[in-house]
Amino acid sequence: MSQKLTSRAADYSKWYNELVYRADLAEHSDVRGCMIIKPYGYAIWEKMREVLDAKFKETGHSNAYFPLLIPKSYLSKEASHVEGFAKECAVVTHYRLKNAEDGSGVIVDPTAKLEEELIIRPTSETIIWNSYKNWIQSYRDLPLLINQWANVVRWEMRTRLFLRTAEFLWQEGHTAHATKKEAIEEAEQMLHVYADFAENYMAMPVLLGRKSESERFAGAEDTLCIEALMQDGKALQAGTSHFLGQNFAKAFDVKFTDKEGKLDYVWATSWGVSTRLMGALIMTHSDDQGLVLPPALAPIQVVGVPIYRSEEELAAISERFDALAKALKSLGIRFKYDNDDNRRPGWKFAEYEMKGVPLRLALGARDLEQGVVELARRDTREKKTVPLEGIMEVILEQLDAIQKNLFERARHFRDEHITVANNWEEFVNLLDTKGGFIAAHWDGTSETEEAIKEKTKATIRCIPLDTAPEQGVCVLTGKPSTQRVLFARAY
Repeated sequence: MSQKLTSRAADYSKWYNELVYRADLAEHSDVRGCMIIKPYGYAIWEKMREVLDAKFKETGHSNAYFPLLIPKSYLSKEASHVEGFAKECAVVTHYRLKNAEDGSGVIVDPTAKLEEELIIRPTSETIIWNSYKNWIQSYRDLPLLINQWANVVRWEMRTRLFLRTAEFLWQEGHTAHATKKEAIEEAEQMLHVYADFAENYMAMPVLLGRKSESERFAGAEDTLCIEALMQDGKALQAGTSHFLGQNFAKAFDVKFTDKEGKLDYVWATSWGVSTRLMGALIMTHSDDQGLVLPPALAPIQVVGVPIYRSEEELAAISERFDALAKALKSLGIRFKYDNDDNRRPGWKFAEYEMKGVPLRLALGARDLEQGVVELARRDTREKKTVPLEGIMEVILEQLDAIQKNLFERARHFRDEHITVANNWEEFVNLLDTKGGFIAAHWDGTSETEEAIKEKTKATIRCIPLDTAPEQGVCVLTGKPSTQRVLFARAY
């Protein structure tokens, strides 16, 4: 590998950008604001998608696919929805190109203007609910539990790989229910699905909460979220689940006949996570040496590197690694044997460290004679020599230990950065010196929320679901408050 990464302490943003490039995860495209997800980065996303997709299906959801292009009139049907997304929408106005008469290149054919402009989906509620109108007639058609894996476009001017791009990949669940109670239970269920995934697969601790009214999804009656904390003390919204009430059903006239024969509008939810989770994964665990991946999501969980001087030595080492590879594969462990003779072992060590492979095995001819192998953990950078006999059990134990250690390490950091502030001076000082989540009283008004944001760039990340009522006064206005909320600067 070439020079070291910029350290997190020196420039966290630069460290992140360098790591994404150097770990071969993604790069900027020539299309402004868009990214190219490279094979190694996409392999991590595929693993995320595989796990989440299984969880969705376990909870009764089915996958479908809806159009990328949405008629402009659809967005006009739900007022708060269009207001929330209008500034981010990309619009298709023409359907044909032609060669310029002066030979300068291709131009838009002015005679090929669409009768109605089409919006490249920023989210799919409108196009999906237009379909649901035809799918739902009776209570027998409910609940309707649909998910789609798709790309969306939200025209961002200031972008950062994975965290904020004009086009990104995500999943969006859209469900319809006969009762308000069922819809609320669905939104809550999916929030816990996301939390389980974040903590048990990403090894990323999250806080479950409710968004303030001004931070809700456009068109929702309630937005639930999981919030994570990155190593620079900034928060990151890792997933959201929305109770939409009957807003979209009314906008698209989606009614059903209930068991009593009465006609009513259906109740709805939507929920989603995106490739932003890749950014969260990177920033939660990685260090100044590169990417650190939890074994549950690592494309390569264990890598084997031979150290040899002759073809005979390589053949003997390869025979041992090949046997290990078969055994690990039978247990579902993702193992790579790197016997590429164009790279020296030292280069390979640095490469797999940069790419965050959880466990590395190095085996030389002398090790083989002695019946031992060098084992290196990526999370702690600890190296030790262990017997080849019983190595399978050791590998399984180590992968489990790495997964648990990453979570506990991140949880300890998160918990150390949840701080109480009782007045404005404390609040500002904590934001500027410590960062993290600040538990403070807020008077419940959007005006105060906006004023705090303008003064400090901190937003209400969530109203924790497990928070207890507590009488107090707002840190900014001094007005009465009944509970603390969590503020933070965020991505």
